[in-house]
Amino acid sequence: MKPPPFKYIPAESLEHALEQMAEHGDAAKLLAGGQSLIPAMNFRVLQPSVLIDLNRVDSLEYIESEDDGTLLLGAMTRQRDLEKSEAVEQVSPLLHEAMPHIAHPQIRTRGTLGGSLAHADPAAELPVIVIAGGARLRATGPDGDRWIEAKEFFEGMFSTSLRPEEVLVEVAFPPNSPGSGWSFEETSRRRGDYAMMGIAVQVELDADGVCKQARLVYLNAGDGPIEAEQAASILRGEAPSTEVFASAAIEAAEKEIDPLGNIHATVDFQRHLARVLTVRALEKAFARARAQLT
Repeated sequence: MKPPPFKYIPAESLEHALEQMAEHGDAAKLLAGGQSLIPAMNFRVLQPSVLIDLNRVDSLEYIESEDDGTLLLGAMTRQRDLEKSEAVEQVSPLLHEAMPHIAHPQIRTRGTLGGSLAHADPAAELPVIVIAGGARLRATGPDGDRWIEAKEFFEGMFSTSLRPEEVLVEVAFPPNSPGSGWSFEETSRRRGDYAMMGIAVQVELDADGVCKQARLVYLNAGDGPIEAEQAASILRGEAPSTEVFASAAIEAAEKEIDPLGNIHATVDFQRHLARVLTVRALEKAFARARAQLT
C-alpha cells in the first residue's frame, strides 16, 4: 500500500523544523528514522498532510560525554551507532546491552533514539531503558528548552508529554554509581520480533552488599512502559537472595503489570514470562553489582 498524498518538507535546521511545525500544527508529523511512521502511513493508520524530515539536521546526531560522566545523546542518533559506541558501553551498559534486541541491523541502521522514544510503542525497548537508566529527556519548542524525567515522559500507548509544538532533541544518561548492576531480558517468538515480555533492571548495592536502589521496568506489559515500584521496594534494604528475587517477581507479575495479551501470548503466559525474566534479570544485575564492589 501507499500513503495518501502529503507535503514533504526537508528541514534544514532545528529552527526551520520548529517554524514548520508552528505553521502546520496538528497536520504535520516529524520524520526521524521512519521505521514506524512510514509503515503506519502506508497502512493509512496515520495520514499526516505534512511530513517534516529531520534527517538533514546534523546537530541532533551525536554521542558525547560531559565532565561529570553524563552521557549526552542527540535524538537523531542512529540506533546502530549507539549499539557500536564505546562511550555508551562504558557509561550506560544497560543501553548497550539492550540495543541488539531492537528489530534487525537494517532497522537499527535507520532507526533513531528520539524517534523510538517519541513514538512510545509499549512493546519497544528504548522507553524502558531510559526509565530504568534514570535518564532525562530534553525537548525544545517556541518557549525554549525543558527537561523531562524519563518516567514522566510516557503517558500511555503511543502518547508522550511532548507538546504539539515541541521536538525531542536530547537524552542524558547519568553515569553508574559504584556497586551498580544492570540487565535486560526479553522473550520473542523469533529473533527481531516484538517481545512478548521484557524487563530492564538497574540496581545498586551498598558497601555491605545490601540493595540500596532498584528499578524494574517492563515492556509489552501494559499501555506503556511499566515501572514495578512495589517489587523494587521488596529488594531495597535486603541482601540479594533467591527468595527475595522470587518475591519481587511475583509482586511485579501478579500485581503491578497489566499485560493486554495478543495472538502470540495470552495474559497468563505474559505474566509467567514476567516472573521468569524478572528472576533471571535480577540474578544477572546483582552479580554484576557485586563484581563492581570487588
